[in-house]
Amino acid sequence: QVRLVESGGGSVQSGGSLRLSCAVFGDTYSRYCMGWFRQAPGKEREGVAVIDSFGTTTYADSVKGRFTISRDNAENTLYLQMNSLKPEDSAMYYCARNRYGGSGFCGLTERNFVYWGQGTQVTVSS
Repeated sequence: QVRLVESGGGSVQSGGSLRLSCAVFGDTYSRYCMGWFRQAPGKEREGVAVIDSFGTTTYADSVKGRFTISRDNAENTLYLQMNSLKPEDSAMYYCARNRYGGSGFCGLTERNFVYWGQGTQVTVSS
């Protein structure tokens, strides 16, 4: 059974940094596209960053240059380094595993993401 467990969320001031982690259990993690999504209160969940099985990354415009997605296939762990955080980055952050591995299916929409973690809260104060 595939299980994703996020950690690393918390409260920081504007301009601060956080590093989110997502441990993946019960899966051949390296084969698949992985992604980070977030959902703020009253808003739809949105894609933040994705990385395919070859390491190709895609970012939402709102986080480009500030966030970095990476994966450690040996440790079955996905990361999201978040720098220069803004209050509008406040949300519940979720990691997810895609049905496929290649970049053609590895986009910022929820389509093809079939396994989800429980989320970790990020709060950025001004």
